[in-house]
Amino acid sequence: MRRRLVQGTAIAVLLCFIYIFYVAWSIISFAKVNEFTRTDTAIVLGAAVWDDKPSTVLKDRLNHAIWLYDNGYVEKIIVTGGLGEGDSLSEAEVSKRYAMQREVLEDDIILEQKSKITEQNLANAYAIAQQQQIDTFTIVSDPLHMKRALTMARHLGMDAFSSPTQTSAYKSFGTKLPFLIRETFFLTGYRLKMLF
Repeated sequence: MRRRLVQGTAIAVLLCFIYIFYVAWSIISFAKVNEFTRTDTAIVLGAAVWDDKPSTVLKDRLNHAIWLYDNGYVEKIIVTGGLGEGDSLSEAEVSKRYAMQREVLEDDIILEQKSKITEQNLANAYAIAQQQQIDTFTIVSDPLHMKRALTMARHLGMDAFSSPTQTSAYKSFGTKLPFLIRETFFLTGYRLKMLF
């Protein structure tokens, strides 16, 4: 009986490791997917701001969304992210200023500034978009973030496409690995949450 219990536990642990490896591999594989599809709007997922300026991570995301806008892939840009601790401006407000300085029309920028996490970025942006009859979306974030972001977007019912940044602050193995571990953990947790 004890032997069967040990064997059962060993098999369960092995299956967990296999699943985690599969999730990590799916994140890495999806990071390369860039669906250059014309949509109504780009949703830029929030990231930290430094005083009144976007962090390097946020700047890369904004630059890519602006490129999509300038090249006719999207008509509008939804910038997301609320007020961080100690900040005087929300991530969305800082993003809007940055985009306007790069000649994105103010009327083409939509703010979502209540969210703190990815799921809220998407859910809140989607709610605003529905009010404005915006139907199709290009999700913009770092490559390793895209699998989880698109999983969430599609679960919300969004007609969404992936367009990861072409540059990223996460370049070295030392910065990519912690990001990958984090995304694997959160994507696994999100999928489990969806089961219950």
